[in-house]
Amino acid sequence: MLRLAGARVLDERDLDEVLAVLAGDPVAACMVAARVEVAGLDPWRLGGEVWAYDHRSLRGARLDALCFAGPNLIPLCGNASAIRSFADRARRRGRMCSSLVGPAEQVLALWEELAADWGPAREVRGDQPLMALGRTPSVAPDPLVRPVRPDELDRYLPAAVAMFIEEVGVDPCADDGGASYRARVAELISSGRAFARFEGRDVVFKAEIGAMSNKVGQIQGVWVRPDRRGHGLGTAGTAAVAERLVRGLGRTASLYVNSYNDVARAAYRRIGFSQVGQYATVLF
Repeated sequence: MLRLAGARVLDERDLDEVLAVLAGDPVAACMVAARVEVAGLDPWRLGGEVWAYDHRSLRGARLDALCFAGPNLIPLCGNASAIRSFADRARRRGRMCSSLVGPAEQVLALWEELAADWGPAREVRGDQPLMALGRTPSVAPDPLVRPVRPDELDRYLPAAVAMFIEEVGVDPCADDGGASYRARVAELISSGRAFARFEGRDVVFKAEIGAMSNKVGQIQGVWVRPDRRGHGLGTAGTAAVAERLVRGLGRTASLYVNSYNDVARAAYRRIGFSQVGQYATVLF
């Protein structure tokens, strides 16, 4: 007897199988693996649900389609039938995410299914090279880039807000006066994943390790103060964070970048990053 095809919520009984799927493409799966490795598949601890496309017999078979539904909707893998099933479940659940992000093929196919109900999107970024570095950077790291201390939150936060507005196009302090965003930045600082170069009291370079799984760390929020751009601070600073990941933490360093950002892509290539996939992001 076969179950009706559809998306189902996975639980702890599926954990080993989910981890095996995530390990198959650790760079692309970093954002989801970072959560699942720590929290398992319990939705309350995970802060979301992991869905599978369930076309399997009662005896079971290997999972071949996964989607994380939480603060972001992240379809990791799946064919057209799986994407349709994820879209059906997402419509029934209602939009609870701020973005749809992940491997471009799955993201764009899922958005095509959801656009009529969830659109219009604020922006669709359909071509974002996913890059990785598993060795020492080719560029000398900036020795002045270091982890931000908890007592430096108020000095660091304006740079983080400026980066967010520039990159995402909205003010992260608009809804609640910045309390949620401040808490998120404070969490990154306390976990040693926020990095900056300070000159006096000012941040002139910043970056963070957003998601970090057992194998990969994803660099995010790379920013250089506008008046200091064009002097190599971004390249050397990013190299410092990548070196911390590769040599200090034993992870592959990864990031994704908009295809139209030629300056950033060239800098990442100089550091030694190479493209290993393609992401896409739909912003709401």
